[in-house]
Amino acid sequence: MQATILTIGDEILIGQIVDTNSVSIAKYLNAAGVVVREKCSIGDDRDQIVTTLERCLAHSDIVILTGGLGPTKDDITKKTLAEMFHSELVVDPAVEAHVRRMLEARGIDFNELNRGQALVPACCTVLFNAHGTAPGMWFERDGKVVVSLPGVPFEMEHLMQDEVMPRLKAHFSLRQIVHRTLITAGLAESMLAKRIEKWEEALPPYLKLAYLPNPGAVRLRLSAYEVEGEPVAREIERQFEALRKIIPEYVVGYEKATMQELVHRMLTERGLTLATAESCTGGAIASRFTAMPGASAYFLCGVVSYSNESKSRVLGVPAEDIARYGAVSEQVARHMAEGARRLAGADYAVATTGIAGPTGGSAQKPVGTVWMAVATPRGTRAEVRQCGTDRGQIIDRASAFAIGMLHEELGKELPQASDDETQAENPSNAMR
Repeated sequence: MQATILTIGDEILIGQIVDTNSVSIAKYLNAAGVVVREKCSIGDDRDQIVTTLERCLAHSDIVILTGGLGPTKDDITKKTLAEMFHSELVVDPAVEAHVRRMLEARGIDFNELNRGQALVPACCTVLFNAHGTAPGMWFERDGKVVVSLPGVPFEMEHLMQDEVMPRLKAHFSLRQIVHRTLITAGLAESMLAKRIEKWEEALPPYLKLAYLPNPGAVRLRLSAYEVEGEPVAREIERQFEALRKIIPEYVVGYEKATMQELVHRMLTERGLTLATAESCTGGAIASRFTAMPGASAYFLCGVVSYSNESKSRVLGVPAEDIARYGAVSEQVARHMAEGARRLAGADYAVATTGIAGPTGGSAQKPVGTVWMAVATPRGTRAEVRQCGTDRGQIIDRASAFAIGMLHEELGKELPQASDDETQAENPSNAMR
């Protein structure tokens, strides 16, 4: 079973908004065993909508559209679909009553423009939108399904969950798609591929391996499409167990967990605390942790010591070390981590100091040079990394690498860890 996701709106094409709808829709479809064949975005143009939709229907069983269902003249999706399916627009009384109630509750007058939201193609099945004024619409033609949804993300989400997916599962006989992801750290993608080459070549033909690299980690995803799920899932587990035995020191977790999520869980379960001291990353590390619910259980303090003065005054970095070694140095990174740990009374602290650019680099310390340190109850470890040339890239990579170092240091202390945790989260040499 194959699907196409089609997002409609000039605002997407000009970069005014980011298309998040297709990501969400793809997740829903994939979880139900529907293969997303294509995703594309087009403008608010009648001929383009018709041409693109007809092309999509030629190779897909399901086409899901979002956008262009508002009450204004630039929203033409509903009218275009009515013409394409040779239908007229009619007022749906239930939708009209719903729109009237919603607008009155907001203190907005119900007028003819708003009444237009209740107009739907007579041939479609109306999908009730409890969270907005634009209903979803379900069309069928020659055994294929077209679904039109509003572009507002939370409205689309509710309709996919409450209306679209139950109908798709009832309409089609869907087979499973099975994915399983293993997370590694400490080996670059090319080095990892070389280490596991024989294992990869011996995989059954129905399993596909994907390498998904990001700063500090490489995800390995095994996938099987439109299969009987349980036997395949067991085979994937068997293959991952064989892989773990090849690279045990580099396996840090499974599924979708990010490195900070793994650290979050380890700190929470062990009752340990964390502080951060950041210069070039500007609070990005602290932000990654505090964005997660429950971070208050372990995250004590985050210091952004951007100036040399604040490094000395707040974190206790000796001014003479800054003068002698420079702010971007092993000595300063160590002092920053130890200072943050001491200041907050934390069990662990992580620190970064580097050159994020675009200026400030030298032959000895080019742009992208970042020293990072982790202070622990056992001592302090510091490393230098080259994190790229683009400022945003440098900040992102340095944050990821520093959190990876913290993960490794936590992995060295597993007195109360379960067998599963030991297997999944003990990268003794990861990030080295």
